[in-house]
Amino acid sequence: MTYRIRPRASAFVAACALATAAACGERGQVAEGSAYSGKVAELIPRIEKVTGMTFKTPPKVATKTADEVRTFLEQQFAESRAATELEGQEQAYKLLGLIPWELNVKRLMLELLAEQVAGYYDPKAKTLYVVQGAPAEAVGITLAHELVHALQDQYVNLDSIQGAGNDNDRATATQSVIEGHATYEQMILTVGDGNLADKLPGGWDMIRQQIREAKNTMPKLSAAPMLIQETLLFPYLAGAEYVRAYTAAKGKGNPFARFPQSTAQVLHSAKFIAGTDSLPLRIALPKPTGGTVTYSNDLGEFEVRLWLYEHLHDQAASGRGAGGWAADAYQVVKTPKGNAIVWLTLWGSPVDAGEFRDLANQTVIKRFDPKDYLRAGTDGRRYVEQAREMLIKPVTVNGRAGVLWIDNPVGARVDIDVTLAKLSRPK
Repeated sequence: MTYRIRPRASAFVAACALATAAACGERGQVAEGSAYSGKVAELIPRIEKVTGMTFKTPPKVATKTADEVRTFLEQQFAESRAATELEGQEQAYKLLGLIPWELNVKRLMLELLAEQVAGYYDPKAKTLYVVQGAPAEAVGITLAHELVHALQDQYVNLDSIQGAGNDNDRATATQSVIEGHATYEQMILTVGDGNLADKLPGGWDMIRQQIREAKNTMPKLSAAPMLIQETLLFPYLAGAEYVRAYTAAKGKGNPFARFPQSTAQVLHSAKFIAGTDSLPLRIALPKPTGGTVTYSNDLGEFEVRLWLYEHLHDQAASGRGAGGWAADAYQVVKTPKGNAIVWLTLWGSPVDAGEFRDLANQTVIKRFDPKDYLRAGTDGRRYVEQAREMLIKPVTVNGRAGVLWIDNPVGARVDIDVTLAKLSRPK
């Protein structure tokens, strides 16, 4: 669930870093007074040393009030593309049971970002903004994190790369490298150069736990649905792990020569970093019958895992069930009876597809407790429960094993011909 809103969760970054620094007995510091030029000048050579990258020009630094930041966020959400994206994703995730029907996602995201932002780098304005009144410790660490983003922007255009395409999985993977790089390097600054995991008691597992627990310092984030918590956390946690693996394999330097194209490549990074894996598949679904498509996108392996966990509450089964992911795509379809969703997943093998299909059936049972089901072909099932009709059946697309999921309002008849689905690989 990737929202392309430029201010990042910098207070969340600060909470992560302060938790890590506390384990080493160190604290972030910020220069006295309202001007941050001295602190920025002191941080720049340190950032260049830990990253192995050099600033081409010094970044601009300015301040904003909390009200100005909120106004800016509201403007970002009001942009036609962002508003359409947010509304479409909200409908899809509600239909998939990942967020409550009554949730206003736009309002929640505004509250979350307002709670979290202590500062941010705006690649469009090429300026690092510090929020007035933010705690000094949070500002000190935020400056380090956002200066890494300013450095990144001098090697790859962050504004264009974060706003490219209508591909949630790819966007999350891209964001993970950007945020993971800034988080990892900012932590190196906090604890000192060298192997970050070796410097902390408990190593990298402790770092993971500290980052995860940092969200507890933010009440609104802690109260948010699991999907929103985890998708906000993923770029920092999985992204930092990816950059750690990249640095171990490639050494210091620019990690942006080749971006992962999917969250699967972030989660299983060894082959991607070595350059031995193939590009992930992308699916173009055909037009459905019975309604009009209002939004289309994909989940990716990470969000498929979240979907399974949301309904099954079984971490091992969720990881196993999503682990064979090869591609997916969904459509939100408007019908006279209400919205439907069509979701096609493709898998690495028929065994992977069969395991996911079995778990998908379990999600329906856990979510709706249906009394019975109708057969749909040899191994498919059709459930009718609580004004919804759900179809889960095995399919084959261009020789690949897949699972088709269709959730209709009762009385609607949305369907697709999967033989017309087109597969491609991103360039």
